[in-house]
Amino acid sequence: MTDLVIRTDRPARGGRLRLDAHGTALLVMNEALARSRRREAEEAAREHRLARRLTAGRRWDRLAAYAAGRAVRARATLG
Repeated sequence: MTDLVIRTDRPARGGRLRLDAHGTALLVMNEALARSRRREAEEAAREHRLARRLTAGRRWDRLAAYAAGRAVRARATLG
């Protein structure tokens, strides 16, 4: 799900994460995690927008059907 990329100023030895004196690797890891969380939040927002649009469409369909039924009944009583 996440595409975490850990980069350091110096190559890691033996496949282990190696921090430099300033904690650069940890900072990069935190940035990657923040990017991942942002992408997940954007995806959740996209899904929520789609759900709202579908719900609104159904609501407008019901309202249109109700208005059409009232129009038919009004025409029937007039003439």
